[in-house]
Amino acid sequence: MDRMNFLSFLLLCLTSVAIGNKANKHKPWIETEYQGIVMENDNTVLLNPPLFALDKDAPLHYAGEICGFRVHNGPSGSGSVQFEAVVLDRSTGEGLVRSKEPLDCESQREHSFTIQAYDCGEGPDGVNSKKSHKATVHVRVNDVNEFSPVFVERRYEASVPEGRLFDRIVRVEALDADCSPQYSQICFYDIITPNVPFAIDNDGNIKNTEPLDSKRQRIHTFWVTAFDCGKNRAQADAQVVVTVKPSCKPGWIGWTKRVEYTPGSGSIPLFPSLHLETCEETVWNIQATVELQTGHIGKGCDRDSYSDRSVRRLCGAVRGEVDLLPPPSPAANWTSALPTLPSSDSSLIFSFNGSNHVAVVPDSVVSALSGDHFTLQLWMRRGGANIQPATTQTRGNRKEEETIVCSTVRNDDSFSHYSLSVHGCRLSLFYWPDVSAARPVKFLWKLEQVCDSEWHHLSLSVQFPSVTLYVDGVTFDPALIHDNGAIPNPAPRQRMFIGACWGETNMLRVSSHYNSLDYVGSYHGLLSGVTVRPGSVEPHSVVECLYACREGLDFGDLETLGSGMKVHVNPSQSVLVLEGDDIESFNRAVQQVTYRNSLRFATPGVRPLKLTTSLRCFNEESCLSLKQLEGYLVVLQPDAPQISLSGVGPHLARPAPEFEGPRGVPLFPELRIVCSLSHAVNTAAQGMEGGALMSDAVAHTLDGCEVQPLGEELNPEREELLVDMDVVRERGLEIINTTAYIAITGAESISVYEDVLRSVRYRLAKGSARFERRFRLSCSEMNGRYTSNELTLEVNFLHSLDSLYHPSHLLASQQQFLHPSHHAGELSGHTLPNPHRNSVVPGAATVIIMVCVGFLVVMVILGVFRIRSIHRRGEGARGGAKEGSSQWDDSALTIIVNPMESYESRMGISADTEGEGEEDEEVAESPDDASDDQRIIIKKEGRDGNARRY
Repeated sequence: MDRMNFLSFLLLCLTSVAIGNKANKHKPWIETEYQGIVMENDNTVLLNPPLFALDKDAPLHYAGEICGFRVHNGPSGSGSVQFEAVVLDRSTGEGLVRSKEPLDCESQREHSFTIQAYDCGEGPDGVNSKKSHKATVHVRVNDVNEFSPVFVERRYEASVPEGRLFDRIVRVEALDADCSPQYSQICFYDIITPNVPFAIDNDGNIKNTEPLDSKRQRIHTFWVTAFDCGKNRAQADAQVVVTVKPSCKPGWIGWTKRVEYTPGSGSIPLFPSLHLETCEETVWNIQATVELQTGHIGKGCDRDSYSDRSVRRLCGAVRGEVDLLPPPSPAANWTSALPTLPSSDSSLIFSFNGSNHVAVVPDSVVSALSGDHFTLQLWMRRGGANIQPATTQTRGNRKEEETIVCSTVRNDDSFSHYSLSVHGCRLSLFYWPDVSAARPVKFLWKLEQVCDSEWHHLSLSVQFPSVTLYVDGVTFDPALIHDNGAIPNPAPRQRMFIGACWGETNMLRVSSHYNSLDYVGSYHGLLSGVTVRPGSVEPHSVVECLYACREGLDFGDLETLGSGMKVHVNPSQSVLVLEGDDIESFNRAVQQVTYRNSLRFATPGVRPLKLTTSLRCFNEESCLSLKQLEGYLVVLQPDAPQISLSGVGPHLARPAPEFEGPRGVPLFPELRIVCSLSHAVNTAAQGMEGGALMSDAVAHTLDGCEVQPLGEELNPEREELLVDMDVVRERGLEIINTTAYIAITGAESISVYEDVLRSVRYRLAKGSARFERRFRLSCSEMNGRYTSNELTLEVNFLHSLDSLYHPSHLLASQQQFLHPSHHAGELSGHTLPNPHRNSVVPGAATVIIMVCVGFLVVMVILGVFRIRSIHRRGEGARGGAKEGSSQWDDSALTIIVNPMESYESRMGISADTEGEGEEDEEVAESPDDASDDQRIIIKKEGRDGNARRY
């Protein structure tokens, strides 16, 4: 037995020695990466995959066993401090990772570190132990719903107007300190106060479920709570207080629908007490647009106080323009076929229907428009007013260009061609400097003004190759300039069309007749004041003055404009835009909007007024919407100026030979024109563009005077009215001299009109003197709106003794008979001319003396005549009874001498009966008792009781 034990021991020793020579040859092996999860407030980490270390030296004792794990710092450098790894089974290599202390997800949610396994070596002392490679371990800390929601504020307040439903009155907010989305999010809110007219959504927005009434309950107080997604309720509930305000209507307060303006008062505020109420709504941008409509007063602005031609004179435009659309007359008949529309000024408005309304300017007018430097001006309104499109037009034709002016003119030895057209919202100038050599150039402008169906003033200054366009006084540069290439050359012949152009089939036609079939690109709209001035272009200052508005919107004082405020006024001063972000500054700015009118005699009437408001709020959903306000501005009737004509007549008596002289007799040599108003220049107009120039010119001006013969018109073979044409041309006035009247027109000062009217003379042909001729003089200003008194002048012709044969000159004959030595004696009711005065009415004493002397002479003649009658009657009685039946019984003869008859006849009293009983008038003559120069009118009453004059 002992022997057997010994042999076993010996065998074991030998085996141990043999194995010891081959022990701990391999390193332990573990996974390269592990994912771990640990619950918050716990320390055991669950790894995936589980932690196992393997050694190929197993089942050797020590060398094949795992003695431990070593933890190293991860990327953050803190993993080894918080975590450790222990061996659960040395033979299987199972291990466990745990934290040294409970983890907090809120402080750090993820951890990373490395781990390494090592075996037990070659013996119990761990000699020659081997280590595995390092594996990365990622540990995520799972959250535990340990926190409850907390409201940001303990009390929420809001105020709302009554009677409205709001999508959101106020928003409450709660937060949760948990780290995970599951427990940190607020899943829903709840109103814990019962029976309140409010509701809350999951985002904390509180709204009212029914309209609130401030009278029933002014303040609503209730409590709300919050729950996270782990169903934890808020630690403390929040209080909500909603105050109900009395009803508030957002909008403008203090709006006055009717605003009155007294002419001559300068500028007035339109909205002196207007302010915007937003009902405490937070607004970050406000924009208000004020519109004043004056298009119905005149073309563009209120300029109907003067005609277009007068405005040009007042603005200092250079003379020499040619009117391409003049009023129809025998001298300008090319516009007679065009329909016209009524206009508030004296300028005619011609309508074009886009078909057959075309004006062909005569060659005599076109010949004066040569040169490549000219200024073309016109008023244009596309589409017209109440004009129906032509029935022959098709949809395709309406897309064609519409030609306004088409012209070919001679320039020395060459011809140039141009046309002004519109197409959609584009304006184009087609210019051909030399139709035989140079290629055409087209200038294009894209303008909204061309297609907005409103009146616009266009001024095109051509100084080729430079072209400048002014629209309503504002300069526009061409959007495109290009060469059109080769196109058929127009025929080298002067011609001009208004409202269309000649077609290609008529390019080479030389005939002077054009029919409607030859027209292309017909214009559809209204035109007025189409003029061309050849030569140098119109200065910019003149163009600005031509369109400068005399009335419009303005801003009172720009220096008082608050910060962040902007104001913009369009060129026609009909639209003013205010923009700002502060309610108080905006209200002050609105009250500074003014209406200005620099016209001394503003056109009375109604101007529609509109106010449009646009608001932008921080909360776009509840931003306010304000309706458009409409009102009107009433311009009252201005004080009418009293234009007084004096210093003339009422009688002008001159010897007939003076009227028959080569210069005739001046009718109004001492004429005086006075206006009762001072016409003080409005200082408020100085700030308006063009206002100062116009105001100074308006101060003392007339725009027309007329001299008209009363009764029958002038006989051009016997009489005429003469005017000093040098004075008229020097002043730039226009004159129409016909047999019915003389009309002098043009805006000029009173003194100029006095000089022109004083030069008006009346001349007669030899032997054409009548007894009298009457004339009427009247003047006007402001385009005929205000007229003067009518001054009537009666012209009497004084005849010499030899020429007084007709009974109508009896009184003059008597005076000459009584005073033969005074050839230029006095006429009853008149005074003969002297070098210093036109006519002097004789005094009453002189008239009485003349009447008495005349009556005495008549009585002497009557006595002589009576004696002769008695003598003849006696001889007739002796002549027998057979002639008794035929004898005239003069027993009832009466002689009536009216000393005032001559004066009354000259006053027109007896003029109406002058032709009555001409056959009964006879001249009683006696070769023995009366000379040839003694003639009287005898009124006899025959047997039949009828009076007869002799």
